[in-house]
Amino acid sequence: MNKVNLEEKLALFDDHWSPKIVAKLNDYDIQVAKAQGEFVWHEHADTDEFFLVLKGRLVIQMRDGDVELGPGELFVVPKGVEHCPRADDGVEVLMIEPAGVVNTGNAGGELTAVKERI
Repeated sequence: MNKVNLEEKLALFDDHWSPKIVAKLNDYDIQVAKAQGEFVWHEHADTDEFFLVLKGRLVIQMRDGDVELGPGELFVVPKGVEHCPRADDGVEVLMIEPAGVVNTGNAGGELTAVKERI
């Protein structure tokens, strides 16, 4: 049982759109990620997706409107809602998802990450 320092964990990597697992909560992965630019349009049919901005700004684009988040703000994308995260100037986020959820959801592709624990 060790505390987790998110700044230290985020300093361990530079790659974008590749979530890193920093802790487990029951059957959920607590992850941090860095992002810049636009991700892919996708959805998660079986789970909601939790985003908490730690640093920078994140826009979660959805077909019926965008949600803009700054540091300390969070948003939960409901399951089945198509979305596309975008970070124009770079962002650091904390995400919570059930273990094994693929970051690109139903879209797949080159941005699909193999999640590792750091």
